[in-house]
Amino acid sequence: MTIRVRAPATTANLGPGFDCAAVALELWNDLEVDEGGEPDPDHLGVRAFELLAPPEGRTFRFTSRIPRERGLGSSAAVIALGLVAGARAAGREPDPEELLALGLPLEGHGDNLAAALAGGVVLTWETRIARIADGVPAEPVALVPPGRQNTASSRALLPETVPHEDAAFTAGRAALLGAALASGSAGLFASALDDRLHEPYRSRFLEDVRARLPESALGATLSGSGPTVMVWAREGASEDCAAALRALHPGIDVLPLAVATDGAA
Repeated sequence: MTIRVRAPATTANLGPGFDCAAVALELWNDLEVDEGGEPDPDHLGVRAFELLAPPEGRTFRFTSRIPRERGLGSSAAVIALGLVAGARAAGREPDPEELLALGLPLEGHGDNLAAALAGGVVLTWETRIARIADGVPAEPVALVPPGRQNTASSRALLPETVPHEDAAFTAGRAALLGAALASGSAGLFASALDDRLHEPYRSRFLEDVRARLPESALGATLSGSGPTVMVWAREGASEDCAAALRALHPGIDVLPLAVATDGAA
């Protein structure tokens, strides 16, 4: 029996939603599992599969389209592929929250994995997932620099404490973000796209992008731990926004994307 699964890229944090907010994107990795052969037991996707079904005697073929270590949830997509394929091999209906609980030790934090499993726009805490919308009141345009950024090294840049003023500022923007995503308000969404807990310590490129945002953009956020920056274009303006960004940032890959309403399946 051949098992075929796909899982989407994701963008996490959305500014103030640090480690709890994420969006699935229409950029997909694939996995095909067949009988016969011996897999690499150290592969992240095979390790995820093994949490639900024995991988021995199977061939795993991964197709990777999501850039690695760019802040677009490549590792979460690989884990999601393994988890969903393992559930199918075990004859179980994949449940996003159950799979999140299983995969969290492999990923380390749940935002990207929750969105990869559930699709759409999610909030996550502990092992819970709240899918709060099918989309956002904007269109995502990814600016992908050529260099990579390891999540662990990016997190090492964060201070152990922050000023109370910065914490209060970000808490307020996080509340705005939740309201914007739930209501679909572009105005609230634009006001929410700011953060003082993690973004200022992680990316000078984000500062540059924000300083020269096209008129067609509502705002910009660091995608996950970076280095990718997600520019949020006004609805219907993603192509114009992408063209302006290419002119402003030569040498950077500019990818107009869309929100993926489906999760790994």
